[in-house]
Amino acid sequence: MLIGEVARRSGVSARMLRHYESLGLVRPSGRTDSGYREYCDEDIRRIFHIESLRSLGLSLREIERALHDPGFTPSALVGDLIRQARERIAAETELLTRLGRIDAAEPSGWEDVLQVVALLQALGSPSAADRQRAALSSAGEVPLPVEALVEAALDETDPHVAGALRWALARSGDGGAELLAKGLDSPVAAVRERAVRCLAELPGGEATEPLLGALAHSDAVVRACAATALGNRGVADAVPALIDMIVEGRNDTDAADALSFLASGTAMADRITAEVAGLLADDGTPAAARGRLTQALAGIPGAAASRVLAGLSHDAERAVALTATYLLRLREAR
Repeated sequence: MLIGEVARRSGVSARMLRHYESLGLVRPSGRTDSGYREYCDEDIRRIFHIESLRSLGLSLREIERALHDPGFTPSALVGDLIRQARERIAAETELLTRLGRIDAAEPSGWEDVLQVVALLQALGSPSAADRQRAALSSAGEVPLPVEALVEAALDETDPHVAGALRWALARSGDGGAELLAKGLDSPVAAVRERAVRCLAELPGGEATEPLLGALAHSDAVVRACAATALGNRGVADAVPALIDMIVEGRNDTDAADALSFLASGTAMADRITAEVAGLLADDGTPAAARGRLTQALAGIPGAAASRVLAGLSHDAERAVALTATYLLRLREAR
């Protein structure tokens, strides 16, 4: 079979076949009377072997070794090829992500593109100061895409930079809450906490749904942060979780403040008072928790809370009785 026919059947150009021959990878078995290269079936099989190895990413030098070295074993080389392929995929994925974020910023010109690239690079800088400046600059004329801000916020360990990123996310518009909600499912506790803190600072109602879902989270830190945020937004569903925080002594001052905010209406004030009073009357409630619950009644307005405090002023636990008496005097002085 002549070189032209081999090229048509194998898909390998005649030029490449000559190159293979010059490297000693494959040599035609014979020549015609006119001096043309003539390939046999074994030559064709070798060409297909070469192409198969090339499809795996082997260089021609590596292919030559594989075909000519009888002691060659593929395991180490295949392992290297796997590593190289993964590195290429990671690099291409990173590039694709960066391009997608530049596109999401909707740049109007190359100056905008360069600005977004500079901000993205700064967000990934090892310098906390650079990361903070990038976060604070992201609300400019060409804002960073919310995806980049969320990724940076969930990874950030410096408290000052984290605060700047939460500020930037709060001004980034819609879309952040859904991405941050995925962070609540992270296996890393610190990432879950960063996600819920970012959600807590998002304005408007976008974050309400994921925060409500976080009230049942297995992570107590996530539950507490979500409950406090919802309470300060006036969401009544947070009341049980806030009371649990007071009983447990977990951010109980913040929880009491949120309950006080929720209790601005008479009906809600009476509901909160009733739930707190029920726990105070429960023999299973620890003494320290009863003290915190009594203190929490200080921020609950209305006659119902005053009546509970009046009863507690005669409580068998001296600390509870003294706290209730003091709070009653404060109410009477108003």
